[in-house]
Amino acid sequence: MLESGIDLSTPAGWLPLVFALIMAISMLAYVILDGYDLGVGILLRKAQDASQKDMMVASIGPFWDANETWLVLGVGVLLVAFPAAHGVILGALYLPVALMLVALTLRGVAFDFRVKAKAQHRPIWDKAFYLGSVLASWSQGFMLGQLITGFKHDLSNYLFSALIGLCLISAYRLLGAGWLIMKTEGELQLQAVQWARKSLWLTALGVVAISIATPWISPRIFDKWFSFPYVLMLFPIPTVTAALFAVIARSLNRLPTRIKDSNQYGVAVPFTCTVGIFLLSFYGLAYSLFPWLVIDQLDIWKAASSTEALMVIFYGVVVVFPVIIGYTAYAYRVFWGKSTALVY
Repeated sequence: MLESGIDLSTPAGWLPLVFALIMAISMLAYVILDGYDLGVGILLRKAQDASQKDMMVASIGPFWDANETWLVLGVGVLLVAFPAAHGVILGALYLPVALMLVALTLRGVAFDFRVKAKAQHRPIWDKAFYLGSVLASWSQGFMLGQLITGFKHDLSNYLFSALIGLCLISAYRLLGAGWLIMKTEGELQLQAVQWARKSLWLTALGVVAISIATPWISPRIFDKWFSFPYVLMLFPIPTVTAALFAVIARSLNRLPTRIKDSNQYGVAVPFTCTVGIFLLSFYGLAYSLFPWLVIDQLDIWKAASSTEALMVIFYGVVVVFPVIIGYTAYAYRVFWGKSTALVY
């Protein structure tokens, strides 16, 4: 039994929790999996020549489209399981959501058209893929900023959300650069190390900005952060996050020498540690917001559909969710390893 009187032993109590967990896992999977291929798209403009761009596209080719399945699942769960919150959240975020959808569509069109385009037209689609990646990343960061600030419509919150959008672009760049360090070799791999270095500290700024802003939005969240004994439970998160940033910086300083000696030891460290930062940041955010879907307005039980509707949806999710996990794991197993040159 929770303090709010919700009995977790009944379907009305545990079903919203299950769907909140599925939605959280879906959005986390999307941010990490589509985050690195958005990052590669953002970095595409930095490539020296067409062959490097082809290699970058080849590194995400088998994965990028399927990665967006997690976004569809997460938003779908929000729609069918928490319709009241869906109306409030997407109503408040109508414009950035529309921008994100246009950007993702542009990415998809550009990705497929560059395959068929003649050599002289391919740079146009490369620029379109880059633009779609930047706009999609920024809009997602803007939406995150709005969620943290409780969808308040004033200049300071808009500026904060815009800053988080820029920081998320940098975080995706860091994730994409880490992916390229793992998946490529030679000059492109060395360039990816430099790209990761330039993205590291703006990513850290985004983490710090969110960490400072979140507890000040709501007294309830402030108490969860700074009251005893909760402060002891939360303390390891910033400590480990800072340690991961230090490990990434140390690894990026050592990798160039190893790569030049054809030594691939440690090439997975930047990507793996960046994923760890995303996981810890997501956990901290979930810890702060739970059980609210809209801060201090709608919790998961108030926003949930009827118990009967949730039970019907639950049976469908029990089938679909493991299939998506299995397909994703199988795709990464089949296409793992260094990327090869892209041939049309």
